[in-house]
Amino acid sequence: MQITLSDGITFDSELLEKEKWLSYLYYTENKGVNMERVEVVEQVSGKETLCYVFRSLKILESDYKAGKLTEDEYNTVKTVLSWSEVSKGGNVKERESWRQRGYALDIHNLASSEIYKEECNSEKESLCYTLIKTHGLIGQALRGEVLISQNKPLYALAVKVGKESLYRILYVLNHCIIGAVKIELWEEVREQVKNLIGRILDGDFTELDTKDRMRRLDIKLESADDELIELFSEKIFPYYELWYFQAAFGDFATEQIKWILKEVLQKITSEVKYISFKPIADGLYYDYEGRKHLNVYKERIIEKYIKDSSIENVKLSVSKCGRAMLVDFKFSAVCEKLIDFCVEAERCGLLTFEKSITVLYDMFGFRRDAFDRLNNEDKYLATMNASESSTKNTIIDYVTGNRVVDVGSGGGVLLDLLEEKYPDKDIIGTDISDNVIMELEKKKSKEGHKWSVLRHNFVVGPFPFGADSVIFSSILHEVFSYTETKNGRFEIDTVKQALKNAYASLESGGRIIIRDGIKSPMDDSVIEITFTDPSGIDFFKNYVRDFEGLKDIRDKKIVINEKEGKVSACTNFAREFLYTYTWGQESYAHEVQEQFGYFTIDEYRTFFEELGAKIIRCDAFLEPGYVEYLSPKVRLSVDRFPDSNCIVIAEKV
Repeated sequence: MQITLSDGITFDSELLEKEKWLSYLYYTENKGVNMERVEVVEQVSGKETLCYVFRSLKILESDYKAGKLTEDEYNTVKTVLSWSEVSKGGNVKERESWRQRGYALDIHNLASSEIYKEECNSEKESLCYTLIKTHGLIGQALRGEVLISQNKPLYALAVKVGKESLYRILYVLNHCIIGAVKIELWEEVREQVKNLIGRILDGDFTELDTKDRMRRLDIKLESADDELIELFSEKIFPYYELWYFQAAFGDFATEQIKWILKEVLQKITSEVKYISFKPIADGLYYDYEGRKHLNVYKERIIEKYIKDSSIENVKLSVSKCGRAMLVDFKFSAVCEKLIDFCVEAERCGLLTFEKSITVLYDMFGFRRDAFDRLNNEDKYLATMNASESSTKNTIIDYVTGNRVVDVGSGGGVLLDLLEEKYPDKDIIGTDISDNVIMELEKKKSKEGHKWSVLRHNFVVGPFPFGADSVIFSSILHEVFSYTETKNGRFEIDTVKQALKNAYASLESGGRIIIRDGIKSPMDDSVIEITFTDPSGIDFFKNYVRDFEGLKDIRDKKIVINEKEGKVSACTNFAREFLYTYTWGQESYAHEVQEQFGYFTIDEYRTFFEELGAKIIRCDAFLEPGYVEYLSPKVRLSVDRFPDSNCIVIAEKV
């Protein structure tokens, strides 16, 4: 009988009786896979390791047929690939038996070599035993996780096997190990692997310098201080191997990494050689819209803990497994429930859930500031940033002078565009959200950008360092919608104050550059909307209930005809609804709190003329992306959708 695995791999069921390694991996109840390589969390079955082994064996067959190995060498590599992952398998009873025998199952190459030696009656220093024991160490050395000298047992094998033969074995073995993860990864590192194998067989174990290893661990040195470099140089690299470092810390800032490492070093004991961060990596993800997604709620709770380690709902936890130390964050039971609630609320996207999340985060002290988007922030920013048809790319052509300030930088797309177009200018991003500032710092560190960011609120005052160009790209409507005044939110004076302070920040000849929503000039007309999707009526009814903007329009002329699937409203209410409807249910909780249009185009012109500014450009238009998205969903009683956006360029005389 043929058994078929999830990725289409098949094998004969009779092999389960003949091949013990296959039995261990097939019947395992352990799901301890590398989350770095998983695309959908809920699809993890425990068979991923077996699929990986079969992929590696398929590469081996191809290399053997191509004449890259002798028959004996082929059999050696086949044995090594078959047994090198076996410690990730086994049923509960078998795994407990291995633990009792002292096998460090979380350091899979060491444990697998011992299981192989026991099952196959192999000698401790046999060729296959040593190759399993050093399985993956060449790749890990290239990633900066282990010292190159950890591969010294391979040098000793050269005398027994012969240098040329061992070179062939190691080259094909690493092709199988790395290529089975991702063939593109093998193409990327192939020359480095060849070079390192040659050095090992020549007895050259010269280590990478500290900064090179840190780069390979994906730590950007631009944001790493001397203390962190010294920490790696003197206390970590000479003594410990780091497992799953990149998988665990890809979304952490260097300051946070430094704090965690210092805490771990305080808890470490003398016999520890391996530090594994796999538990952190395994716990940071969940599925969102059918794909693996960073659990931003866990991340923020961890960030809070790093800032204040006295909080009681989460703790850094370390546990020993042989000579390995496993590092994780442990959450209290009530904190786990909070995280689960937030995840489900994110999937629902309802305003009531958004409010509940806010209350819960305030209760636990995890919410950083009032402008922090709790729901799907990364997806929202990615969607905003990825709009190829967006006119936001064109506004940077109006930049003048050397110092350019991007107000409300969000995901950083405009900062990147500015840096690309004006590499010699001083580009500064601002935001009033601590979370956004932190995320931008991570982005800068990870991608090596030159722009800088700081916390500033133009409603409060001018930019402290002066500016030549101040850009408000899709941010003034948030100033208008969220700034609390004595009269509540949605007060136009907040926008006016922000613009006045920006104008005061400019040097003579400097410019304010605006791309944002626009208000329709006349509101005595009515737009009728017919929905092609029946759920549109419910969306509209919720919007009527929840939207608190357009305080200056008393009669919004709202009519709902559920039977015919139609609604009608004054032009500005219809416009606000349509351009919220665009973003869908999952963004509703946030978007319904915003009024996108606050000035008409004539009001913009009058405002800047009264400031004494020279108007370079001042016009309204319809962003084509809205038409593209909404046309299949609604029919309007008017010939075209209302203008959605404007571009305003005002120069200080």
